[in-house]
Amino acid sequence: MNAPPPVTVEAPAPTVPPRGRRRRLRRHLTPYLYLAPTLALMVLLMVVPIIMVVGYSVMDNVITNQNPQPVGLENYVEVVTDPVFHTAVRNTIYFTVVSVAAHLVLGLAFALMLNSGLVSGRIRAVFRMIYVLPWLFTVAIIAVLWRLLLNPNGVINYLLDVAGFIDSKVEWLANPDTALHAITFINIWAGYPFFMVSLLAGLQGIPKNLYEAARVDGAGAAHQFWHVTIPQLKPIIISMVLLDFIWTTQQFALIWMTTGGGPINVTEMLSTFTYKLAFSRYEFSLASASAVVVLALSMILAFFYVRHQKARD
Repeated sequence: MNAPPPVTVEAPAPTVPPRGRRRRLRRHLTPYLYLAPTLALMVLLMVVPIIMVVGYSVMDNVITNQNPQPVGLENYVEVVTDPVFHTAVRNTIYFTVVSVAAHLVLGLAFALMLNSGLVSGRIRAVFRMIYVLPWLFTVAIIAVLWRLLLNPNGVINYLLDVAGFIDSKVEWLANPDTALHAITFINIWAGYPFFMVSLLAGLQGIPKNLYEAARVDGAGAAHQFWHVTIPQLKPIIISMVLLDFIWTTQQFALIWMTTGGGPINVTEMLSTFTYKLAFSRYEFSLASASAVVVLALSMILAFFYVRHQKARD
C-alpha cells in the first residue's frame, strides 16, 4: 500500500512593515517631487495655452464675440484658402531653406578656416572675434543696424554707387523685387555664427589619426574632407539643420522690425501673417487656426529632431 504524498505547506509571504512601505513610497515619489515645479510651469505656460488656442480655433470669433459658437473646421478652411496664407507659405519656405543652407555653408567654411593650421593663432583669434560678432547682437539691434545700412542714403548704396554697380539709390527693404532677398541676407548674417562655433567644436573633436590613416592610404585634401570630416560631423550637422529649420520658420522679430511683412506681402511669413490676423484684423479665431497650423509644422520638424537624437544616442 502506497504512502500518501507529503503535504507541503507554503511559507507565508513576508509582510513589509508599514514604515518600510512608507519609506519605499517616499523614495519612488522623491524624483517627481523635484520635477513638480517644472512640470507645473510647463503645464501652466505651455499645455494650457495650447489647449486654449486649439479651442479658440474651432469657434466663430472669440474675445471680440461675447457668445462664440463652435464652427468646426471652418476657420482652418478659411485660413488655408487665403491667398495671403499661400504667399506666406512660399516666402517662409524660401526664407527658411536659403537661410539654413547658407548658415551651413558659411558656418562650415569659416569653421574649417579657423581650424586650419595655415592661419596663425593671433589671426585666428581676431577672425573668431569678427565672425562671432553677429551672434552677440540682439534681434532689435540687428534690425536697426541693417535698416540704417540698407537705407537709400546708407552705406551699402554708397559703396555700390562708388564701385559702379548701381546708377541710382535702391530701396532695399521697400522694393518688392529686393525686400525678401534683403531680409534673407540679414537672417543669414545673423545666424551663421551658431553653425560656425558648433562645427568648429566638432572639427576639434575629430581624432587626428583618422587623417593620418587617410594620408597613408593616399587620400588628398578633398577625399579627406568628404570621407573623414563630413562623416564625423554628420550627427552635428543634422541636429543643427533641424534646429535651424524650427527656429527660422518661427522667425518673427527680425521681419517685423525691418519690413513688417511688406511691401504688399512680399516678405509676409507665417509668423507675421498670424500676428496680423490677431492684432491688426482682430480675427482671433482665424489667428488661432493659423497658429495651430504653424504648431503642427513645427511638431513635425521636432519629431524628426527627437528621432535623430535618439538614434544618435
